Amino acid sequence: MKLKSVAAATLAVMAAGAHAQSSVTLFGALDAGLMYQNTSAATLSPTAANTGSVFRYKDGGIYSSFWGLLGTEDLGGGYRVNFKLQSAFNTGTGALGLPDTAGTVALFNQIARVGVSGPFGSFDVGRQIAPIAIAMVETDARGAQYFGSILTAWAGMNFQAGWSGASTNVPIGALFDSNALVYRTPRLLGAQLALEYAPGGVPGSLTAGSRESAVLSYQNGSLDLAAAWYDAHDTNPSPVAPAAPTGINNNRQLYFGAKYTISNFFVSGSYSNGKNPAHSNLVNYDLWSLGAGYQFTPAFNVTSGVYYLRDKNNSSNKAITWAVTADYSVSKRTVLYADVGGVNNMGTMRVPVTYGQLVAPGQGTVAVLLGIRHTF
Repeated sequence: MKLKSVAAATLAVMAAGAHAQSSVTLFGALDAGLMYQNTSAATLSPTAANTGSVFRYKDGGIYSSFWGLLGTEDLGGGYRVNFKLQSAFNTGTGALGLPDTAGTVALFNQIARVGVSGPFGSFDVGRQIAPIAIAMVETDARGAQYFGSILTAWAGMNFQAGWSGASTNVPIGALFDSNALVYRTPRLLGAQLALEYAPGGVPGSLTAGSRESAVLSYQNGSLDLAAAWYDAHDTNPSPVAPAAPTGINNNRQLYFGAKYTISNFFVSGSYSNGKNPAHSNLVNYDLWSLGAGYQFTPAFNVTSGVYYLRDKNNSSNKAITWAVTADYSVSKRTVLYADVGGVNNMGTMRVPVTYGQLVAPGQGTVAVLLGIRHTF
């Protein structure tokens, strides 16, 4: 009996130790505000009319509202197994965010990945944020926010390329990739390489529906640099797209960005090109950005940015977006923000000021957004 008691006690201690090395965390954010915009549109049609000014509740002023689960298990020797599940939702309606396929429902529509990390770097599989999107966040003074940033200018590029806004599967680049395999090297002297491959899973073809990308980044505390390449086949929608995947190369994006911080002041700049290699005469866009910001106190900062998008196939199609934001952290988890910005759309351009609020083609507009974001 005594031996059994000792064995049971030993097993209990070992189980407790194993449990202590693993964790699962519930996390998320709620972001909501009130927005006024002096023009609007009901659809993404290139002939959509200006439906007038709009005053509305706006979910996602900084980023989307979301919730998720983050888990890790310590394997020893610096190795860990990690997983992350993340789902976007609208605080105004409770509706789930966009899926990867239009007309379907996806609970974890942003991230659903599992992987291993260690001295070799990290390797993750599943649906995850595309490395090129992370590069844009890290080299934009406005952090690719939902209001007037590299993200909204890039969304405008996708609107022009034929994106319906009904799914996360866009014609140019990617914010999220499904079925992705992503390897990241350890940082060496500030440099890191991220490699992505997502097989298409189409019988009889290795290229149909596939995606691949590479991002080289450098960080040294004050300087952030990124060079990114993204390539995809059978992206939907796209001009002259076949009814079924054929392996056509119709989505390519190049991105080069830099951000520099000196004391409390920071500046950024970038260049990006997005095109349909199979039909570059239909889709070929250049995007430039300049940004700046200042951290007045640990709780208060101001950021600004200007973004210029032009159609290389039609010189009359161009758009200039500008935005200024003031953020004040009332606590470690809660931020109050005030945004003001505008866009001058020329030709058939319909670049939005803020993601989620459409603008009619060729219409200039100004928007103001006041909101709160709380993380948990």
